[in-house]
Amino acid sequence: MNKTKFTELVNIMRRLRRECPWDKEQTHASIKAATLEEAYEVIEAIDNKDFSELKSELGDLLLHIVFHSAIAEESGKFTIDDVIEGITQKLIRRHPHIFGDVVAETGKEIEKNWETIKLQEGRNSVLEGIPNVLPELHKAYRMQEKASKIGFDWKNKDDVWKKVEEEITELREAESANSKDKIEEEIGDLFFTLVNYCRFLSVNPENALRKTNKKFKKRFQYIEQKLKEEGKKITDSNLEEMDKHWEDSKKKF
Repeated sequence: MNKTKFTELVNIMRRLRRECPWDKEQTHASIKAATLEEAYEVIEAIDNKDFSELKSELGDLLLHIVFHSAIAEESGKFTIDDVIEGITQKLIRRHPHIFGDVVAETGKEIEKNWETIKLQEGRNSVLEGIPNVLPELHKAYRMQEKASKIGFDWKNKDDVWKKVEEEITELREAESANSKDKIEEEIGDLFFTLVNYCRFLSVNPENALRKTNKKFKKRFQYIEQKLKEEGKKITDSNLEEMDKHWEDSKKKF
């Protein structure tokens, strides 16, 4: 890393905090939504394999790290140097197979060691550290992943699929009983079990759903465009007309 360029960025932010009316007004809370948005924009650039955009979005995300650090520095909480020192020591501490004398030759061994070290650092649960603000689908995946690392997991994917089928049956039973609370509970159980099945297929469900959402958007907007070319509004068309263009869109997207 070019330390001069990084120092220049930090100094620019410190100056903005002193001289720019807008930057001076900002707090951790006021920019937290933008920080999250920048992280999502990084993900979108990765999905699109747009490396020029990824470079730009990583810069925006780095700006927010420096921004939060500058705000904290002013109140004596911590500095950007503390942030860097903290993550440096954490990487060394959590990789004893690289920086120490621990032997770990497989990914599973490394992951188990990682969770063990976290508990030694003072955590009370393997599930600590998963942000409550995560999307629930991704949160389910991370909880299952962490439990799996210390051995709490299904033995094979066939057993997981049987559980999926069991949850579908229980959902239909709840629907027949017309119990809204039970239906909601069973839908949650079904989603959770499907996430488990995704893990066994080495598929991240959040990524899979994001791709499906993107595909649906393209196909639906294709319907809108075709109807517009026919001089129709989608709100005035019928299902038969929309289905025709939907089937055509599947050949394109």
